[in-house]
Formats: sequence, C-alpha cells, structure tokens
Amino acid sequence: MSLYTLLGALEIGLIFSLVALGVYISFRLLRFPDLTVDGSFPLGGAVAATLISNGTDPFVSTIVATIAGAVAGVITGWLNIRLKIMDLLASILMMIALYSINLRIMGKPNVPLINEPTVFTALQPEAMSDYVLRPLLLIVVVLAAKLVLDWFFSTQTGLAMRATGSNARMARAQGVHTGLMVLGGMALSNALVGLAGALFAQTQGGADISMGVGTIVIGLAAVIVGESLLPSRRLYLATIAVIVGAIVYRFFIALALNSDFIGLQAQDLNLVTALLVTIALVVPKLRQHWSGKKLN
Repeated sequence: MSLYTLLGALEIGLIFSLVALGVYISFRLLRFPDLTVDGSFPLGGAVAATLISNGTDPFVSTIVATIAGAVAGVITGWLNIRLKIMDLLASILMMIALYSINLRIMGKPNVPLINEPTVFTALQPEAMSDYVLRPLLLIVVVLAAKLVLDWFFSTQTGLAMRATGSNARMARAQGVHTGLMVLGGMALSNALVGLAGALFAQTQGGADISMGVGTIVIGLAAVIVGESLLPSRRLYLATIAVIVGAIVYRFFIALALNSDFIGLQAQDLNLVTALLVTIALVVPKLRQHWSGKKLN
C-alpha cells in the first residue's frame, strides 16, 4: 500500500475510534444496546455540513453537531427510562426517526463541502499537506477524548454511571439515580458519535444521508477487535484497546481492498467486516481452549 493509502486508513480509523469509544460506553459500560449511532453519526455530519455551507464557523458547527448527537442519545434514553420502551427498540425507533430528521436538516440527500472551510483547512499550515495534517489533528482529538473519558469515569458521577451498567438494582440501593445515569451515558456516547460524524463530513468533503449505514457494526467491530488484542479490565487500558481496535480494523480493511492477491473490491466491505468480527470473536475462545489444554 502507498503512504497515501496508509494515512487515509489511519485518518478514517481515528475518526471511527471516536465512534468506538461511544459504542464502548453504551454497550460495555451501560449495557445498553444502542443502534442510535447509525442515525447520530450522519446527524453530526448533516448538522456540521449544513451550518458550514451556510457560513457558520467550522469550529462552532462541529460543537453544535456534537451537541445534536448528545440530544439524540438523551431522547433514546428517555424513550427507555420514561416511556418504558425496551432499550433496543427505543434505539431502533430513534435511528429510524433520525433518517427523516437528517433529510430535513440538509434539505437534500447530500451537502457538499468541497470549497468550504473546515476545522482542518483553518488549522493547516502552508508547508504541510492536508493528508498529513488531518491524521495529526485527529490524533490530538482522539487522545483528548480518551483522557477526558478516563478522568470522567474516575469521578463520583462516572463511577455511579459504571455501577448503573454493572448492577442497576445495587446502584439504586446505594442512592444512585440510575435513570439520570443512563441519560447522561447515552448523551456522552452519542456526542462522541456526532463529533465523529462532523469530522468525517469535513474530511470527506460533505455529508450524505447514507453515510451512517453500518456505523454500529464498525463501532462494535472496533471494540471487539480491540478487546481481543488488548484484553483488560482497567478502563484506561480498555479505552486504548478500543482506539487501537478501530485503527487496526481500518488498516485490515484497507489492506484487503487494496491487495491484488486477495482481489476484493469496494462492494466486499461488509463481507470483510463480517470476517474480521468473526475472527476477533473466535480467537479469544481458541486461546482459552489451547491454554486449558496446556493446563490439563
């Protein structure tokens, strides 16, 4: 693979590591199967692209897109907590609703940003190419998100949120407002996904209504691959594993689709994803099986 292809894979991997961190919060910490991300990812892109194309500062647009993602997460949590709709069904309902909402926001199926300013063009020095700058800036964003999450989940509120996911009944017995914790966790999760969508739209030159298809699968794949590569119960190591998993996942995708020997094409992306997730799920079980044989 060329350097450009490698940097492109790193760039997309870093963006989807934000998605993976959001998925990790909902699926692993809150034990909330959240499919909202298939809608909140394009929501972030739609909000950012629409605001930027209308002359709004790209940094302000990205912040608003992040808040929009958080609001989507809160609504999903509210459907589950207040209306007593099953968590998975609540997220599916929100995901379906967001398709129409995103179309309303953009006013059309896609919004181009080819000649519009972005957070990357605003920070780009003349001596550096854009395909080099974008991964560097994304590394800073992802590391900042990781450190903030590590700090937050070590606070009293963060620990209460983790306790809610581990054992909601016990958390309530200790005086934790579990409903509020779920709402906060869902807001945080989808805020990260909305941020990822906003950054993705700005790196890819626009937002499209179909850009969120399969986002939850990619996020889960990154989490599973990361946990297989770096298994750990410590949160700060788990967040590192999730980020590494997203980057490794994108590198494997790029390698598979750019390998003449394998002969895969762009339409085989979902097949490659399914195979990678299957391997990531099977490898830990094989490892346990062989270690058990050695002990016996």
